[in-house]
Amino acid sequence: MDVGEVEKILLEKEKNLDEYIREERGLVRLCASSIKEIHRGNLEKAKELAGKAREGIDALPAVERRKKHVEQEYAEAIVLISVFEGGKVPGHVEIGIGPEAYLLGLLDCVGELKRLVLESLRKGEKEKAEGYFVKMEEIYEEVGHLHFSSALVPEMRRKQDVARMQVEDARGKLIK
Repeated sequence: MDVGEVEKILLEKEKNLDEYIREERGLVRLCASSIKEIHRGNLEKAKELAGKAREGIDALPAVERRKKHVEQEYAEAIVLISVFEGGKVPGHVEIGIGPEAYLLGLLDCVGELKRLVLESLRKGEKEKAEGYFVKMEEIYEEVGHLHFSSALVPEMRRKQDVARMQVEDARGKLIK
């Protein structure tokens, strides 16, 4: 038996995975910080943090199943930055991530856009709020009807339901 050799191989793999997870967690934090900076109105800082996250994502080893999570967070940040700047919603190829992570990131971005809608309304900027709402609706209309196995795109159905509720809630706030 070569159980001792197998143990050495698996211990090395486990060490590499632990390191990967630490790196990934740091990249997710960068993406979250980028989103926070958008909500603070600090576009340049948001772009800087997203740029650092991109560099880190590119440096990650290919652990396909794990990489999707950080790409999802990155997509959310990049789409939010683009909309905040008044741009179009970029595609997954343009962002440089996989399609599954892209869809989940888009759905998560709907919630961040709702926050921008509410903050704009609080400041009395109804036109700006309506612009963010249009993007929320656009994203939901494109992604809300898609159906894939949860084995392929985990959490998609739940995120679609949440996004739908966020769009409807934001619509109600705009009508008041």
